[in-house]
Amino acid sequence: MHGILPVWKPKGYTSHDCVFKIRKWLHIKKVGHTGTLDPEVEGVLPICIGEATKIVPYLTDTDKTYVATMTLGLSTDTEDQTGNITSQQEVNEQVSKEEILNNLNAFEGIIKQQVPLYSAVKVKGKKLYEYARNGEFVERPIREVHIHNIRLIDSTYDKVKKTQDVQFEVACSKGTYIRTLCKDIGGRIGYPAHMSKLIRTAAGSFNESQSIKLFDIPNIIENNEIKSILLPISTGVSYLDVWHVDSQFAEKVLMGQKFNKTPQVPHSDLFRVQQNDTLLAIYRHHENGEEIKPVRVFNCN
Repeated sequence: MHGILPVWKPKGYTSHDCVFKIRKWLHIKKVGHTGTLDPEVEGVLPICIGEATKIVPYLTDTDKTYVATMTLGLSTDTEDQTGNITSQQEVNEQVSKEEILNNLNAFEGIIKQQVPLYSAVKVKGKKLYEYARNGEFVERPIREVHIHNIRLIDSTYDKVKKTQDVQFEVACSKGTYIRTLCKDIGGRIGYPAHMSKLIRTAAGSFNESQSIKLFDIPNIIENNEIKSILLPISTGVSYLDVWHVDSQFAEKVLMGQKFNKTPQVPHSDLFRVQQNDTLLAIYRHHENGEEIKPVRVFNCN
């Protein structure tokens, strides 16, 4: 069994929990997820099965889309709703839609983010959250990420709590911390802020409408319908340019052979090789500038 299962991860479960359950339900060892979602986050989590596990690094690198809720008036040490409050400022008057929009739009494009203290990023061989738990100071890295677009969905002012929730959709590059984005947007508006809710609605070419709820999978397996909902491996790398080959070339590709460049070979460094709709391999240009060589070959027979 080979393919991609677009799972809708529920809150309260880690990405590894989902992999563990699917391994158990399918009795298959080769199962892998394509990018960690925190336990408190729900949403699209493509799960690779069989030969599809070979494309996990290429799915992890894809763009993501989220629906986030930012709460103005409170900041936390984790930058989300799970942390301890570090700063508090009453929102005495509702922030206008125009002001919110102006500040959201300011974050489109290439931006810099400081990696959150409570994260698994390593500095000097130790994870940042380990420094945080030990109360140790450490200089956190600053990274560039790409916010492709950001759209306001809704805004709700709480007169009693003196806070304001802002819900927005954001499409972004890999490595973007949405909780840091919420903190930074809030700071630009003029209030401490944190991310109070997050849903991932798309990962690469996989979206919410395709996704299967995690605990619906046992019934699908019991009804022998699992293969009908598995998506082809090629779906996960559809963003790569493609080189179509005939059956004679296909045999050589599946043997992992190198080839001399031809005008038909895509110019992009990394590309997929297919025979009709079947993904055979991922190739790249050789360092010698004259050949192409395989990076991954898929043996799905």
